[in-house]
Amino acid sequence: MEEKLYVGNFMEKKYRIVTYGCQMNVHESEKIAGLLRGMGYTETKEDAEADIVVFNTCCIRENAENHAFGNIGALKKLKRRKPGILIAVGGCMTQEAGKAEVLKEKFPFIDIIFGTLNLEKLPELIERRLKEKKKVVEIREKEGEIVEGEEPFRTSYPNAWVNIMYGCNNFCSYCIVPYVRGRERSRKPEHILSEVKKLVAEGYKEITLLGQNVDSYGSDGSTGMTFAQLLDAVASVEGKFRLRFMTSHPKDFGKDVIDVMEKHRKICRLVHLPVQSGSDRILRAMNRRYTGEKYLSEVEMLKSRFPEAEVTTDIIVGFPGETEEDYLATEALVKKADFASAFTFVYSPRTGTKAAEMEDRVPPEVQKDRIMRLVALVNSLTRKKSERYVGRTAVILCEDYDEKKKMYMGRDEFGRMGYFRSERSRIGEFVTLKITVANGISLFGEPVGEEE
Repeated sequence: MEEKLYVGNFMEKKYRIVTYGCQMNVHESEKIAGLLRGMGYTETKEDAEADIVVFNTCCIRENAENHAFGNIGALKKLKRRKPGILIAVGGCMTQEAGKAEVLKEKFPFIDIIFGTLNLEKLPELIERRLKEKKKVVEIREKEGEIVEGEEPFRTSYPNAWVNIMYGCNNFCSYCIVPYVRGRERSRKPEHILSEVKKLVAEGYKEITLLGQNVDSYGSDGSTGMTFAQLLDAVASVEGKFRLRFMTSHPKDFGKDVIDVMEKHRKICRLVHLPVQSGSDRILRAMNRRYTGEKYLSEVEMLKSRFPEAEVTTDIIVGFPGETEEDYLATEALVKKADFASAFTFVYSPRTGTKAAEMEDRVPPEVQKDRIMRLVALVNSLTRKKSERYVGRTAVILCEDYDEKKKMYMGRDEFGRMGYFRSERSRIGEFVTLKITVANGISLFGEPVGEEE
């Protein structure tokens, strides 16, 4: 008689997770994968092979939401052919007010709808769906205690992401995050340090501390540590690894963090500091609580301490009421800050935010013109920075193998992607490259040594 594997009440089955949005969502998908694997599921890349497909959605940008709708709708035929397949939808979009009802009405074949605030309940929701044979919708409206002890199934070796906090208290007028991820809750430092030590012991070489606003870690006094103190403690963990953090808020980023960066060389001298606009008038309308001058003073504070330091950013164009003068102020700030790279977006209204109620919308054709001009400017700065690498060496952490280029690839501490050829796998190694060619944001070089 054939032996079958049972874990809990389930035979071994296959899962597929479809992820949208930011790095926070990517890491949460790792947590979902860990929960599913604990139930006996194994991963597949094909919808048709899956016993459960989980959509981890994002609602920060309208195009991410539309993309999710399209992909969920595409499973209608598969559900008809394979009625036993479970389709679950979670993430920011489901947590948005009224969106669960929209999903139920638009996609009646969805089996489970869950939110960002009750992700850890997914196994329980699956059990309910299988036992009761009814659609399960459970969206927690209030954030609860942080659940520790989850074992994410990490898929990005040699990189690992570690949440230090959840939620946001800033209420930028364009942003839905506080409404779908709740208020700020910080993890206890002992849990964070334990996770980091475990990752280092397992051989991870780059760790990124994650939070919507890492600088406000512990601001309610519940942890006994500020973010700078936590950063110091994490950087003091023994072992060779790079340490990054994101995202910092310009209203909070300060000298205490820079002091810790100077103390520990393993902290990458690259800071992601979203500016959003160079116009003080638009920054006030966005409720960002800093000025362009203050922002530039923080960039200068960082670079005066570390001349080699780099800054990346996020920028929104076409915010309600943005004039050509406002846009040109953004261009001017971009030039002064000399960003290593920038994520640029056209403003899209998010229902439930204050900005969505603002009038004086910028016409789409004007938005398009401004984003094209801004992208051209950012790309020109990025190319110039890449060209400076030629003839120099750069230490990259090899992350993967590019099948199309037939080359290994990895990033230096400033986020530049470097490609090289090797007769053996170098994934997980620090490799020194002599850069011979710069192509946009990519570097190409020859190994001249390795750091380990």
